[in-house]
Amino acid sequence: MTAKSALIAGATGLTGSELVKVLLEDPAYDKVKVLTRRPLDLEHPKLEQVKADFFRLDQYGEHFKVDDVFCCLGTTIRKAGSQKAFRRVDYDYPVKIAELAKANGATKFLVISAMGADAKSNVFYSRVKGQMEEALKRMDFSSLHIFRPSLLLGKRDEFRLGEKAASLLAPAFSPILRGGMKKYKPIEAEHVAMAMCAAAQSDDKGVLVHSSDKIGELAEK
Repeated sequence: MTAKSALIAGATGLTGSELVKVLLEDPAYDKVKVLTRRPLDLEHPKLEQVKADFFRLDQYGEHFKVDDVFCCLGTTIRKAGSQKAFRRVDYDYPVKIAELAKANGATKFLVISAMGADAKSNVFYSRVKGQMEEALKRMDFSSLHIFRPSLLLGKRDEFRLGEKAASLLAPAFSPILRGGMKKYKPIEAEHVAMAMCAAAQSDDKGVLVHSSDKIGELAEK
């Protein structure tokens, strides 16, 4: 099998940083590019770091000439500072990255969205995520994988009180989340990264939406 190339946007985030490690270890890839504002404290023969200004993504079109593009960008309104700034990170950047990926021949686009994403939602966060998904669907990728994880578990650089509290309660409540409730079960960021890599190796075509429980199943493959 011919080795592939990949590009990751959002490589310094919780899931993105795990995805970098997963792809570097996977023999399916001989080149892994990361589009990042700040350098990763990591060196690897397969790794190419591209320091980028996300306000000027058009300048980096040549780096999108890869097989698979992974978008792990995401923030919170609190961290972004405003709804406008949040939308820039969670809608504008992913959509622009997808446009560049499509224009440069990438066949698979894999993106992290959120559980409850809905373009018509009354909740701003969910509405932006849903609108982002709809914009990507219109681009008609050969394979578009949308990941909608529940609460992400893992060590973050920033402290989020709500997520910390939920992560402490997760071991007690996760076992009772069964059937249709399984999609609400918290999931390790490492497992999301593993699932993204597994999905990229599949031959599935079209738009594929992965809820949190399905992400866990993919990670085990």
